[in-house]
Amino acid sequence: MTISRRQALGKMAAGTAALMISDTLSGRLSAADKKLDPKMKGRINHSVCKWCFPDTSLEDLCKAGKELGLQSIELLTVIDFPLLQKYGLECGMVSGVPGGIPQGLNRMENHDKIVEFFEEHIPLVAASGFRIKNIICFSGNRDGMDEEEGLENCKKGLQRIMPLAEKHKVTVCMELLNSKVDHPDYMCDHTAWGAELAKSVGSESFKLLYDIYHMQIMEGDMIRTIRDNHQYIGHYHTAGVPGRNEIDESQEIYYPAVMRAIAETGFNGYVAQEFIPKGEDKLGALAAGIKLCDV
Repeated sequence: MTISRRQALGKMAAGTAALMISDTLSGRLSAADKKLDPKMKGRINHSVCKWCFPDTSLEDLCKAGKELGLQSIELLTVIDFPLLQKYGLECGMVSGVPGGIPQGLNRMENHDKIVEFFEEHIPLVAASGFRIKNIICFSGNRDGMDEEEGLENCKKGLQRIMPLAEKHKVTVCMELLNSKVDHPDYMCDHTAWGAELAKSVGSESFKLLYDIYHMQIMEGDMIRTIRDNHQYIGHYHTAGVPGRNEIDESQEIYYPAVMRAIAETGFNGYVAQEFIPKGEDKLGALAAGIKLCDV
């Protein structure tokens, strides 16, 4: 169920009244974590997905994020914008599309409610003043549908959304997810399918959310794929493989090389940490992830 503009703005205003949290980042980060360079290199714009830190309030994450070099906290909704703006942060990827991951644009019967959501939210995201204005969408599961039909249906749904997105300079990003481990039967599970959809839609207001974790599981060869398809990619997510844990030496992706490849394409959007910290020092893990990706 979508919210009206009045409801959204009311909730956004209410968000500014959140209580201040007294503890500071410096009281919770280890000495090693505090060795972050005072200035980021600037080749990668850093974000984080809030859902990976369920025990940290949004305000606390905002405070920590500013100290760690974050420019965005994401997979939030429009009601969270005032709190982000209070700390000079953006929402690099707005969430909330009806149907979520399994019930997406590949089925015509889902189009009306998804289009209605975008019609209400695109103007609100545009009004945020954020440098990057992205809203997430999903293909949906196959459920017996062949990929050509699914691609054509997604194209039809997106073409209903594109005129408004183009008018407001908002980008709709479809996420690439793995169907092998986490999201069985999901349709947009290979870069080639997503790139073909982007070509078919033919608008700069539609891009792919290239999730490095998911695409390592599905196809590997990430640096070559990013170089060959960067024009269709509007956003990136990280996580360790296997396990979606920290992006450290315990997993198989060497993130500095992937980040350099992204930077070399001229990408100026956000790269968001989307790993689930397994240790006690959650914010320390986030600090380490940001530092590793700051190439």
